[in-house]
Parts: sequence; C-alpha cells; structure tokens
Amino acid sequence: MKKILIIEDDRRIAQNISRTLQEDGYTTEVVYEGINGRQMALLPGVDLLILDINLPGINGFEVCRSVRAEKPNLPIIMLTALGEIEDKVEGLGLGADDYLVKPFDIRELIARVEACLRRSTLLEEMTAEPEKVWRVANLTVDSASREVKRGETTIDLTAREFALLEYLIRNRGRVLAKLDITEQVWNLNFDPTTNVVEVYINYLRKKIDRDFEPKLIHTRPGMGYVLKEE
Repeated sequence: MKKILIIEDDRRIAQNISRTLQEDGYTTEVVYEGINGRQMALLPGVDLLILDINLPGINGFEVCRSVRAEKPNLPIIMLTALGEIEDKVEGLGLGADDYLVKPFDIRELIARVEACLRRSTLLEEMTAEPEKVWRVANLTVDSASREVKRGETTIDLTAREFALLEYLIRNRGRVLAKLDITEQVWNLNFDPTTNVVEVYINYLRKKIDRDFEPKLIHTRPGMGYVLKEE
C-alpha cells in the first residue's frame, strides 16, 4: 500500500484529499506547515508528496528543494493558488513532477497521483536494470551513475536536466514533440501556454553544447527537438 504525505495548511482541503486517497486504497499522513512537513517527507516510507506552496514556517518551494536534494526520485505534486507560468517553471525547476492550480477537481489530482506513481515504478525498474551507457558523438550519459561527459569533461546537471537529457538520448535521432517531452519528463498534461520545455532545452544547450563540438541538440521548427550528430 503506497503512502502519500500531504503538506497543506488548509485543513479542509488537506482532509478532503486524505479521505479521497484513503478511499482509493492509499495510506496518508497530513502535515499543516512546512518545517515539520519537510522532516516527515525525508523519513523512509513516503511514496509520494503532495505539497502546497503557501505554507507557514517555510514555503513549499523550499520544502521541494530540500526534499529533492535528499530524495531525487520521490514523486512530488505541487498544489497552489498561484497560476502564473513563472511559478510553474520555478516549482518544476526545483524538482516537482507535476503542478495543480487551486481550485482543482479531486478526480484530476487522483489521476495525477496514479500517473506519478506509475512513472516512479518505471524509474525504479529502469535503475534496477544492468548499467546502461548512452553515447552520441563525444557525449556520454551513464544512466546508472547519472554521470554526463562531453569528451573528458564532466558536466553537472540537475535531476530534471538529467531526466530530459536521458529522454533525448534514449530517443536519439528521433524528433520529439513538446507533448511527448512534457508527458514523459514532467508527467504533465500538455499545456500549450507553458514554456518549460524551451527553458530546459536552453539549460541543456548551455551545459552540453555551447562550449563543445559537434552541436547535438537541434530544434525542428513546428515539430520539436532531436538529439543527434549532424
């Protein structure tokens, strides 16, 4: 039985989420502020975190940053009344897997919980496989050690940048649409107004392409992105 931690200061919302998840067969625990919530999230046995942004103590962005540093594979869904694109990009940039703006339909939240847990299970299965090293030109991506190199130069990536690069190199030579990338890397329903894919493609280009040859990440206007040697 999967355990879900809910960090939400609105007690009515928190209890409604908790009750619905329990009816769906999950175990839940509720915390109403950020400091204790962060401590609970770092304990063993938590399978998914539902996290509000506007919390007393420390806010959800800080909780997300701390938890992601210690638990890089824990699924995190952020809940917030903030709906601006910049807020979404910040939350996702700190390591959240999904983002839901209040007010929301509880059925959508449950669907996103299930999707995040499926992705987490697949990730566990992938990391349990024998070591896999991917190469394109002088770029090397080691899925087991999560090490990235261009030639002999080691490149430091965030967890989300690595996930995006790994998805690109696993599908090297194939043009990937924004829809595919958001669903596979962020596990999000496609939002045509968000620029999170462009933002992270730009981050990757600065780290693995700007100072190296050949250039490997290419834009196909109106189609998407492809990682290949041209």
